[in-house]
Amino acid sequence: MFSGRKGRYTEEDPPDPVTDYGRSKAEAEQEVRAANPNALIVRTSLLYGGPVPGRHEQDALEARFPFFRDELRCPTHVGDLADALLELAALEERGVLHVAADEPVSRCEFARLIAGRDVPCTTTRAAGVTRPLDCTLDSTRARSLLRTRLRRVREVLA
Repeated sequence: MFSGRKGRYTEEDPPDPVTDYGRSKAEAEQEVRAANPNALIVRTSLLYGGPVPGRHEQDALEARFPFFRDELRCPTHVGDLADALLELAALEERGVLHVAADEPVSRCEFARLIAGRDVPCTTTRAAGVTRPLDCTLDSTRARSLLRTRLRRVREVLA
């Protein structure tokens, strides 16, 4: 969705994807807007905490490859997001809304928190890959609308 050059993206920042995954998310938003201009489009970040470990969690638990220290996200617990979405469904909001926890965490640190131990980490440069680095979301507007608190990953996994 975002190039990761800026970080702390707001709802007003235009998508500037640099990966196929990001482009598919941006295209999906366009299709939703075309189908329903009054829709509420919720953007979130790096989900974790479901009844079955997600891909990011499973990768961390298995530590099969290094995680990036220079790639920042705002990990968001699925239960918190579900509560926020139910709350938002009762409101008359529309447009784009960022709904994510407000704690920037590297993928390396996230993997260590999930695994509860050290995991191999590196940088995207050392690995020779190009990825969006700082895709953190500014969820200030969502926090002003919601009673639901989106807990920080260190709080949830402490």
